[in-house]
Amino acid sequence: MRPGLEHDDGNGPELTREFTEATRAEPGNKWFDWSRSLDDPNEYVLVEAFDDDAAEAHVKSDHFQAATAAGGPMHSALAATPKIISRQIDGDDWDAMGELQID
Repeated sequence: MRPGLEHDDGNGPELTREFTEATRAEPGNKWFDWSRSLDDPNEYVLVEAFDDDAAEAHVKSDHFQAATAAGGPMHSALAATPKIISRQIDGDDWDAMGELQID
């Protein structure tokens, strides 16, 4: 996600704080974590996971609808439509990296 020029001040986490907290509190949310690009400090990546039956409830939630509606806080702050990769995976949490073990 890339904030628009008027929001391109490195303050992306604050713009999404309320939305992030509401999403993390949803039943079935496994994780909802933001990262900032090392190459472009104004580009953010969101990694989110939900139980299968919770994803639909997330996009229908009041806070999602309010944030993404035209004129809503996230819609207004973004310079372009966010890119997404959507996959169903097994597991409930991150696994240890098999190629690098630190004991």
